[in-house]
Amino acid sequence: QVQLVESGGGLVQPGGSLRLSCAASGSIQSIFRMGWYRQAPGKQRELVASIITGGSINYLESVKGRFAISGDNAKNTVFLQMNSLKPEDTGVYTCNADVVAQFLGPGNYWGQGTQVTVSS
Repeated sequence: QVQLVESGGGLVQPGGSLRLSCAASGSIQSIFRMGWYRQAPGKQRELVASIITGGSINYLESVKGRFAISGDNAKNTVFLQMNSLKPEDTGVYTCNADVVAQFLGPGNYWGQGTQVTVSS
């Protein structure tokens, strides 16, 4: 089984920064895609950023130039560096990964989410 655990959320003032991390654990052979989603109260969940191992990176238009996604293959971890945060960035940020697990094969997994609040 594979687990994803997010960390790094919190309360930050507008213009501030946070760095989220998502660590995958379990019987992992490889991770070929990881992404960050967010959901604000009363709104649909949206893809913030995603990265394909050894491949492309995509961002939600509203975070381009402010957020950066990166991964550490050796640690099975993906990061989301968030700069110049705005109140509209507030929400629960959840990690998602496409993983090939030993003995289980490919699968899609979700973390529990971490709260990000941008407020004065």
